[in-house]
Amino acid sequence: MSFRCGIVAVVGKPNVGKSTLMNAIVGQKVAITSSRSQTTRKAILGVANLPNAQIVFRDTPGIHDPKSKLGKAMVDTAFQTIPEADAALWVIDVSRPASDEDKRVAQALKELGFERVVVAMNKMDRLRPEYVESRFAEYGELSAPAQMIYTKALTGENIKELLELLVPLLPEGPPMYEDPDFYTDQTMRQIAGELIREKVLSHTREEIPHSVAVVIEEWEDGEVTHIGAAIIVERESQKPILIGKKGAMLKEVGTLARKEIEEMLGGKVFLELFVKVREHWRDNTARLREFDLL
Repeated sequence: MSFRCGIVAVVGKPNVGKSTLMNAIVGQKVAITSSRSQTTRKAILGVANLPNAQIVFRDTPGIHDPKSKLGKAMVDTAFQTIPEADAALWVIDVSRPASDEDKRVAQALKELGFERVVVAMNKMDRLRPEYVESRFAEYGELSAPAQMIYTKALTGENIKELLELLVPLLPEGPPMYEDPDFYTDQTMRQIAGELIREKVLSHTREEIPHSVAVVIEEWEDGEVTHIGAAIIVERESQKPILIGKKGAMLKEVGTLARKEIEEMLGGKVFLELFVKVREHWRDNTARLREFDLL
């Protein structure tokens, strides 16, 4: 049996479960997840090793109508990742009818002449029975000639069948990464910063989730790993909200993030968080580069 290896771009509009699905496939948490749209800001690599193939996934930011330089950079990243891939995994929320953003993804794939596509009709558990036939027809027409499969990323349902559709689309060849334990090219610092941001996303609302960036400013390895991180917001009015009454919000975010970072590192962590204001950073090219978002 021949071995196959290739890159699969994970694409779709925001908040359809792209990162959750990739994490489930890879078997490791390589991308943070939340109910907030536009959680993923950069293309994130995740590697799945199978008996007959190695699939190198590139989870991309959700394709949307950008309102800032950060948003434009995110959408550009998604569009640039597609032609570099051997195949695409287009994730849609099958519980909802196709939106303009879904149609934009379909148009992008067609304009690139990209036909090696599998559509993961995700959140199948939320699809009401009376809409199964019409929704399948709607997305089938939009994505033709792509192959389609229902999935539930949270439980891993139909993931094995999804992989069986993806593997034949990849070229024959040896694995890109020979270490079977390798699953992402992100550093521990990068993952730690994202885990902190994930906890902020789950504890804030309105404009704050989109206004937050996290920068690891200190990292000292030892018997206890000391980490100092700055949580960046855009306005002074957002700072007290994130800190909370008597520091309660910041403490909760820090406690939850520290526990996950300790699991990742396999040891004790002392995590110190600060909140800093950098006005309009999402539209500041220098800031975006400083925060490793460009």
